[in-house]
Amino acid sequence: MTQVKFYDYVEDSKLKFAVIIAKTRDGWVFCKHKDRKTLEVPGGRREEGEDILTTAKRELYEETGAIQYEITPIGIYSVTSSFEDDRLKEESFGMLYFASIEGFEKELHSEIEKIYIMDTLPNNWTYPLIQPKLMEYAKKKGFI
Repeated sequence: MTQVKFYDYVEDSKLKFAVIIAKTRDGWVFCKHKDRKTLEVPGGRREEGEDILTTAKRELYEETGAIQYEITPIGIYSVTSSFEDDRLKEESFGMLYFASIEGFEKELHSEIEKIYIMDTLPNNWTYPLIQPKLMEYAKKKGFI
């Protein structure tokens, strides 16, 4: 079982991920990883020494090639995943952002094979138990 929660505050050191809901004037921006057939919003793990906003900007650039954009925090989320033994649960925290992208670099420089700009949300999410809930939260907060 996977559970997604939202928080007003958690200690900065607990924020391990940055996820960015991104849009251009032409539509939503989704990424297709080279090793997957599904789509996802840009995001990734915080590297040592980074603040979480730096993580978000790095991941947005690496995964979409965005070079001109405005980025705004939406809120803190957590994901708790149950493993085979229902007693083993791990809660991971991240910061959710919204980015309005105005310009892209011509080439991608990461594990992302291609970006898709769509006017609707995908049906083939990489993380179907997580990413639609992040989108719903962004909508609730007035970003979508």
